[in-house]
Amino acid sequence: MSKNPSTPSITADYAQRVTDDLSANRSEQERVRAELARLQEELVRLEESEQVLTKMQEVLGTTPKQTAKKGKGSKTAAVPAARPSNGRAAAGKASAGTGRKTSKKAALPKKPGEPTWLELTTAHLARQSEPKSAAEVSSALTEAHPERAVQVAVVRNTLEQGVAQGLLERSKQGRSVFYNSVLAASAQSGS
Repeated sequence: MSKNPSTPSITADYAQRVTDDLSANRSEQERVRAELARLQEELVRLEESEQVLTKMQEVLGTTPKQTAKKGKGSKTAAVPAARPSNGRAAAGKASAGTGRKTSKKAALPKKPGEPTWLELTTAHLARQSEPKSAAEVSSALTEAHPERAVQVAVVRNTLEQGVAQGLLERSKQGRSVFYNSVLAASAQSGS
């Protein structure tokens, strides 16, 4: 008869564990739903911020063409972009540490009618007979356009933008990267 009284006790213990687990599961579901709602709100804010930044980029004349744009309802996972606040803080610390004031030329937007960086770089590379590095393109643009503040990083980003748009070709030789106009490359291969 010792087996009989222990069976209800074990059953009651398991029933209590299942009840506790079910309660924990439901509270975890609520927590995840709340987190999901917060993340969805954050995504909406980020998308709105992206639209504002894109419009600012268009005003500045540095608009890169985007190959594919994802809709708000997209369920695919995306790699998050770097947080701009960290980059700005790091950039501020770097410029504060050098003690130099930023050039007023760099702060001025592109004047209407002036060619964009992409137009300048593709035109320069179209006139070249061999691939050039970002530094070489930067120095050539500095000589050709002394009125514009030419930065190697901006030129490098513009060259990559041209590659993404199919206007330029990238080639690597060791650790060096060289760029060539698609038109110039096709003319050379046709010769």
